[in-house]
Amino acid sequence: MADIKVYGADWCPLTKNTLAHLKELGIPYQYTNIDQDRTAAKWVAEQNQGKEKKPTLDIDGQVVVEPTDEELDEVLAAKGLLQQTDTESIARRAGKT
Repeated sequence: MADIKVYGADWCPLTKNTLAHLKELGIPYQYTNIDQDRTAAKWVAEQNQGKEKKPTLDIDGQVVVEPTDEELDEVLAAKGLLQQTDTESIARRAGKT
């Protein structure tokens, strides 16, 4: 199983979107609210030239910052965590195709 960590903030729309997308895909992840975890906030800043960009993800050692759903899907697919049919099905339900 892949190790997916999402670092973000509960109030952040981009974080909420990423969490919802992973949930819709049925992909398990570990979420850390960096507003409540200063060690995690420091790690995020280290990955982003001192900025706390949200969300920042660690997907099996690959850091992904503020991804769109499509960018996230590409990384997940490259890691073998997502099939093309998964994203096509979700796009149809969302009215994107």
